[in-house]
Amino acid sequence: MYVIHHQQIEREAQRAQANREELVERIGWAIRKDGVTQPLQGLHLSRRSVPLVPVHSVVEPSLCVIAQGSKEVLLGNSRYRYDPSQYLLATVELPRVSQVLEASKERPYLGLRLELDPTLVSSVMVEAGHASSPGRADARAIAVSPLDGNLLDAFVRLTRLLDAPAEARVLLPLITREIMYWLLMGEQGGRLRYLAIQGGYTPHIARAVKRLRQDFDQPLHVEQIAQELGMSVSGLHSHFKAVTAMSPMQFQKRLRLQEARRLMLNEDLDAASAAYRVGYNDASHFNREYKSLFGVPPMRDVQRLREAARESAGA
Repeated sequence: MYVIHHQQIEREAQRAQANREELVERIGWAIRKDGVTQPLQGLHLSRRSVPLVPVHSVVEPSLCVIAQGSKEVLLGNSRYRYDPSQYLLATVELPRVSQVLEASKERPYLGLRLELDPTLVSSVMVEAGHASSPGRADARAIAVSPLDGNLLDAFVRLTRLLDAPAEARVLLPLITREIMYWLLMGEQGGRLRYLAIQGGYTPHIARAVKRLRQDFDQPLHVEQIAQELGMSVSGLHSHFKAVTAMSPMQFQKRLRLQEARRLMLNEDLDAASAAYRVGYNDASHFNREYKSLFGVPPMRDVQRLREAARESAGA
């Protein structure tokens, strides 16, 4: 029995190694230049040839897997580092800071992100007989867990569809459902079920997040949001921070400053105009908060980003 067990472990290790190598090969073939692409509905691929400075963005509910390299995500004061042996699960739209840590021209960072559809999660839950309360689970909206053999195998089969668009129309939904099933059966199943179950506080916080994202440029009225959700102000603050690692005010500030950065960079607005567009009435206050988040004053930051983009394009 010991010999059989040992042989089985050895075969699984060899299979996992072969799957990791194939994942690298297929993603590397599908995206030849640095950047991000969406070759299939809900599936995003990324490639980087050099480590990146921290990037501010908003992450939607997603499952993220790295084929090669490593990455770190900062949510509030919590850091989540992961590599090809792990996956990152995000269950609520959140402003986050991410950074590619390991990448080179010889061994570029290669990753994929699969969007999570709450309706699909609900459907798989019902079929799997898990349509009950998720019970006691960490409410934090981001977590990193080991990538087991079942998930890895499913992701490899998913990337094989990149070369078969006709097959993808039929098999993409099936493999995606399988991935949702393995997630629900894994250690992050309880966290994933929060996407679909209308119970506990996480659905309320998801509604608060949606409201803040829609009205980020408007004055923040926490009392009104709490009343609409049927929560006390202290309860909203407590549960919002448990899920997002930020207070509602900090969350709104991140959204405002990220949008201001985008406006200055992509629409060529000056700092005062961008500040006004995102809800700031005091330009000096905006400058202080911008520097606190991004490290340098607004226009200097935009100039730095443009210079970095030109250097990258000329490389």
